[in-house]
Amino acid sequence: MTGADLKRAKRAVRRDVLAARDEMSGAVRAERSARIVERLLSLPEVERASTVMAFWAFGSEPDTTPLIEALHARGVRIALPTIVDGDLEPRAFVPGDPVTETSFGAREPARGEAIDPREIDVVVTPAVAFDRAGRRVGYGGGFYDRFLPKTRDDAVRIGIGFDVQLVDDDLPNGHFDLRVDAVVTDTAVVRMERPR
Repeated sequence: MTGADLKRAKRAVRRDVLAARDEMSGAVRAERSARIVERLLSLPEVERASTVMAFWAFGSEPDTTPLIEALHARGVRIALPTIVDGDLEPRAFVPGDPVTETSFGAREPARGEAIDPREIDVVVTPAVAFDRAGRRVGYGGGFYDRFLPKTRDDAVRIGIGFDVQLVDDDLPNGHFDLRVDAVVTDTAVVRMERPR
């Protein structure tokens, strides 16, 4: 598959999956988001984590505010991504800290100390779509594909999304596209073996 073919294939996935995700009502999205958070918080990797990098949801993504609040209540150090010079930089965040809104609608810490990526135990990873082999199609910026190699090899990558975001077919994937170790949806936890 050429680079142009890969881009076209990913655009098609984004279009279809985002349309399905956007069709959910706010009430349904809230209920399913709560189930995702409950499942994620019960994973052993998350229960034993000292530092978790989450993300601030935007648009029709699963609501991550309850996740951030629950991790904080457990005493977990929370990192949220901030875009600095075109790359993700994890910054410490505590609920109530000031945030700024990005151009695409997500929020990021307005300040907060930078966290060394090697200190992160779990990376909660967003995407438009995931498949059952851990492949992901993001929004096209490559931020997480550039960031994840900076974390430890044993840092666990957990994708979260609604059921409509977990597809049965293999997603289009380039050599630079990094996989997750598990996907948590509103009805399932799917684990996979990450290629090393």
